[in-house]
Parts: sequence; C-alpha cells; structure tokens
Amino acid sequence: MTAGLPEPARFRAFGPRHLDEIARRYALPEDIRETVRRVSLVLPFRVNEYVLTQLIDWDRVPEDPLFQLTFPQRGMLAGADEDQLAKLSADPADKLLLREAVREIRGRLNPHPSGQQQLNVPSRDGVQLPGLQHKYRETVLYFPGQGQTCHAYCTYCFRWAQFIGDADLRFAAPDPGGLIDYLAGHPEVHDVLVTGGDPMVMSTERLRSHLEPLLDVASVRTIRIGTKSVAYWPQRFVTDPDADDVLRLFERIVASGRQLAVMAHFSHPRELATDLARRAVARIRATGAVVYCQAPLIAHVNDDAQAWSELWQAELAVGAVPYYLFVERDTGPYDYFKVPLARAVEIFTAAYRTLPGLARTVRGPVMSATPGKVVVDGVEETPEGAYFRLRMLQARDPALVGRPFRARYSATAAWLDELEPDPATPADLAAALRGTAPAGATPPPAGGPRAAHRTERKAI
Repeated sequence: MTAGLPEPARFRAFGPRHLDEIARRYALPEDIRETVRRVSLVLPFRVNEYVLTQLIDWDRVPEDPLFQLTFPQRGMLAGADEDQLAKLSADPADKLLLREAVREIRGRLNPHPSGQQQLNVPSRDGVQLPGLQHKYRETVLYFPGQGQTCHAYCTYCFRWAQFIGDADLRFAAPDPGGLIDYLAGHPEVHDVLVTGGDPMVMSTERLRSHLEPLLDVASVRTIRIGTKSVAYWPQRFVTDPDADDVLRLFERIVASGRQLAVMAHFSHPRELATDLARRAVARIRATGAVVYCQAPLIAHVNDDAQAWSELWQAELAVGAVPYYLFVERDTGPYDYFKVPLARAVEIFTAAYRTLPGLARTVRGPVMSATPGKVVVDGVEETPEGAYFRLRMLQARDPALVGRPFRARYSATAAWLDELEPDPATPADLAAALRGTAPAGATPPPAGGPRAAHRTERKAI
C-alpha cells in the first residue's frame, strides 16, 4: 500500500434486501423504507458503505440531494402504479401478477431513449454486433459485459435498463473481438468510449483484457472510460487491492501515444468534498490521463446555480476539466427529475458567470437527442416573440455539426421534441429534427450510424 494512504475498505453493495438493515442504522422512517422497497421493484437500487457514510446527510433525509440521488423516492412512479405494486407485493399469491405489472410499468418508462437500441447498434452481414453503439462518425461506444453494473446506482440514470436483468434491454459484449473487427472496417473511428454500467467495477485484469487490444488498432487515438467510481467508490484508485495496478494500466495506455480520458460523473459538489475523491483524481491525473467531468441537471439534486458553480470550481481545483451539463433524458422517472429548458438556461448562465476562465470549458445545457447533441445557447427576444437559440454540437450526420437554429420559446418544454423549430430552419436540419430525410436526399445505408432516425416520443 502506498505510504500516506488510508487503510483499505472492503466494497460491499446494499440493495433492496438490505433495506431493513439500512433503516435500523439510520432511523429511516417506515413510510420512506416502504416507498424505496416498492419503487425498487421497477427501478434499480444499489448503494455502498461509502455512499451511506460519506455522502448522504442523514439529518436532511429525505430532502438531502445525495439521498435523492441514490434512493428511489415517492413520485418517481405514478401514484396508481405505486398503489398497484403495494397491493401485489403484499400477497405472495400475486407473484406472477406482480412480475407482469413490473414489466408493463418499465415498458412505459422509455427504457432506451434517443434511438439507442433501434438506431445506434451497428451490424455486420445483417447481424447486429452486441455491446456496441455507433451514433457519431468518429466515436464508438463499447459495453464490456463484465462492466454492466455500478458501485451505486443513480436514481436518474438514463441507462437504468442495463441493471434490471432483462437481456433484451441490455447492451453487453462478451469480449472485445467484435469491437476490434468492427474498428478494422471503420478507420474513421478514432475515439472509443468504454461505458456501461461502469467499466471500473471490473478488476484490473479484466479491464486490461478489454482495453489492451485497442492499443493494436492504429486508427484509435483516444480511449475514454465513462465512470461514476470516483464519486461513489474512489477507493478503486486509492486503496483497493489492485488500485496501483489499474493506474499502471492507465500509464501503459498513455505511453502508447493514445489520449486516455476518464469521463467522471459528478452530480453534486459533495461528491468531490471527500479526501478520498480528491486523492483519486490526483492519482488518475498522475498517470497522464485527463479527467473530464459531466452530469445532467436534475430536479431535487442539483437544480440551482450555486450547486453547479461550486461543483465546477471544485473540479477545476483538482485539475479536472468541466465538460458537459446535460439535460436529463426522457427515460425512467423523467417527470420527477426533469427541469424545463428555460430554467436550465437560467441555472447554467448564472453558474457560468461565477466561473474563472479556466472553468469555462463547460458546455450546456445539452440534450443528447435522437439527431445528436443539441446545446441551448440562450434565449433571444425578437419582434416576433422569444426564441431559444440552439446548435448541433454533434450529429449523426456530420454535415450538421456546429449548425445553429432556433425554436419558439416555451416556459415548460423540457426536451427537444417539445419545441417548435423556426419555419426558416434549413431543410436538412429541419428533417433531422423531425426524424425524416429531406426531399431528394439519398437515404443512408440501413443499420449504420447515420441510419434515418425515428423519434421515440412524439415527433417535433
């Protein structure tokens, strides 16, 4: 163990079957415990000792932001659904009916938003490749099968469907063979994002088996690792038995000439307030990796400018790069967590104004929608009324990247498909927003990352 580091702690996960134990330890009221129990029949629930003891302020439960972030809450499901779950779960004879009710409720929660499953999965010889997504020309997402869980689950997570045990909803690759073959045929891809779940739940030996083959692919210049581990289990980089081994793996990737980017998810400034979290970031950066930080704006957790100002300045202080403020995706308990775009612009702008120049790398509010990443640059007043100024930061069609457009201002709209684009929007951009091809356009090949996309909720 490296000198000066704290004693190792053994990772232990707590799930629905540990609710009684948690309730005893923290005097959790019975009504809250039962709400968590019911809602977790539908949405995944998992915490660990670090989250329980270092992050949640139990004197402020249930309003505490970190409790809201990790424990299912009343209001995340429709009241009628909660009542049905309470009734069916009370009688063992209703077990099959309960299972069917859970399946039906999950199906209404839009488990794969923005065309992930229908549009992003590449294929070879007409067969879809498991555990891959290819939405943008230069970037492929890779979901190693052994990394499709997390040290703790965020209640807002747009990938909640990965964790409920339904193979039909899960992205998972058994090994990197399919990825390597796919990259050989797609030299335009120079960026691989290893994601999940959380790849950092894997042992270093397992993680190495997925990452090192990428070092033999000359076209891959950047390897990204999407992870919440620095917030939820920083011991992974500090005191875990193979913490030093994983840092040596990072050093090897950097030494190969690749950029290694750790995409750290911090949702609240308290997650960076512990000594362990700051040590974890320092140790990662010492390998030559760059730490980028991103999270969505979510009601009940971080929907105020002060929280974001403190978070971005804390990230800068530890040498990380504030990167994205996302808009909460339209999936799972979306109605509980959504923040109207008008309010999101106000929060982002107020927080951004407080930042020193080096922290103004952050971009937002950004929607990862079906046509691509759309940023709301602000609101403009015109003689014809108010408009949102929007821009395509990233797009399925590379020709749309960077293109500005505008949409009628709405005080209540919280997602792209709730906006009314200006009729003057160029035809190709308007078609992408509608999920159709412009007149006379040649349709892209089926199954590829630029396949004509369909909206999963109402069309714009």
